[in-house]
Amino acid sequence: MVYAVVGGWLVLAALVVACWRRIASDRRWRTAALLCALAFSLLHQLLFAAETEDAFVSFRYAQNIADGTGPVFNAGDRTEGYSNFLWLVVIALPRAAFGVAVPASAMVLSALATLGCVLLAYFLADRVTELALPPGAEPRRAVGVTAAVLTAGASGPAVYGASGTELPMFVLLVLAVAYALVARRPVVAGVLVAGAVMTRPEGLVLAVVAGLWLVAAAARERHTWWAPVGYALGALVFLVPWTAWRATYYHQFRAGQLHLPSPDWPYLAGFALAHLAFLVPGVVAAGALLRARDRANEARSVLWFLLALAAGLTVFAVVLAHDPDPAWRLLAPVPPLLAVASAGAYGVLTAARPSPKPRTYSRLVPATAAALAGVAVAASLVSPQVLSRVHTWRTHGAQLAEIGDWLSHYLPPGSVVSAGAPGVLASRAGGRVLVIGQGAGRSTLTVPGRDGYAQSQDCTGGRFDGYRVATFHRTGTPFWIAVYPRADEVTRLVGDLDEAPGFQYVACP
Repeated sequence: MVYAVVGGWLVLAALVVACWRRIASDRRWRTAALLCALAFSLLHQLLFAAETEDAFVSFRYAQNIADGTGPVFNAGDRTEGYSNFLWLVVIALPRAAFGVAVPASAMVLSALATLGCVLLAYFLADRVTELALPPGAEPRRAVGVTAAVLTAGASGPAVYGASGTELPMFVLLVLAVAYALVARRPVVAGVLVAGAVMTRPEGLVLAVVAGLWLVAAAARERHTWWAPVGYALGALVFLVPWTAWRATYYHQFRAGQLHLPSPDWPYLAGFALAHLAFLVPGVVAAGALLRARDRANEARSVLWFLLALAAGLTVFAVVLAHDPDPAWRLLAPVPPLLAVASAGAYGVLTAARPSPKPRTYSRLVPATAAALAGVAVAASLVSPQVLSRVHTWRTHGAQLAEIGDWLSHYLPPGSVVSAGAPGVLASRAGGRVLVIGQGAGRSTLTVPGRDGYAQSQDCTGGRFDGYRVATFHRTGTPFWIAVYPRADEVTRLVGDLDEAPGFQYVACP
């Protein structure tokens, strides 16, 4: 699959460089370039495609929504163990309407959302550039192609593109909000912001930055004061009833998992090193905007909004949140925002003001965009936080699924399993075994690990009052698994689990 991605990038690079002038002047060639960028994006996603533990938790909630049980993990237990309500509703709809399996529809929808990000990056960069053109000037639509090429090369959306998680839809909503603001549709922007807040906790950053930008624009008379008012009303008309419903349905809800401010500098450094192909053009664009103070005030304002939004999301992820997943998941919207900002800055700052016709298009622009996309793909292939960790992630998921099959088939019916990775285990348990989150108080057996099998027997792991450790060797492999059955049933439970042909109980020394 690596060769397919590299080949896709070579074809895309050759097309945009060799045919750049035709792309700049002919809509059919631009369409061909965009289709090639979309195909490259799809290959990039398939390189990583892996369902995550968070995805399986979402699948469980969505399945219960579609089946009429409600947004709960287990029937009758109203616990809000998610922070992506809108995504749950979206992926539940195909099952409720057509009986489609939730995981399959979620993976398709997340992949389509990532492709939508590539298209929206094109339209947004194009729209920003149009703001700087003098009346009667010919649109410079080829600028948007460079933004689409860069977005297709971004590793964050690609890693989570076919994962079934809400992240691609959130990135799409971020770009959609920016487009609505550029198109002077503040009410639409408010509605989209509400959707972003209901999709990811960091949607609050988007809501605040967009609101402040509209207030500043109104203060400088680029918008009327009805713009920020309409934006707020568009957001509140959905957020207020949603919040009231949460308080009523769950009685005690959480606003998302935030941590005390503690900057994670290694996290930021790793992201910066792997995303130089986006950070360097973003810094260059910011410097150029600072030097060109007298040009295209409205377009420059939009570009500063995109850069400020990227900075705000970065601060949120590095200071207020904790991200254990690969590929810098919480920073996934930042590279597309920088791609649009850098492409848009080129279009804005090189707009031909004296003449209604654009300058001759240099092949240096597409060559640079294609090279940067190649650097981004290469970084995702060699970075230990991206491809190699995703492969490990996929392996752990397969191991957890195997453990789930084992427990669901050999534990007594009605057993309660407390798990560190409840999503995957619950997807295998069906109705025979009840799976809950970590917390051994009411469980028959607890499985604290989230990483599948261990490489050796471990009798010194976490201890739970009223539980005993039991270790099993996965026959035919070097792997081990430690589980914690309830002390008053340890003999019976260990005997039941030891009946599985693939697992052999080995007592701790």
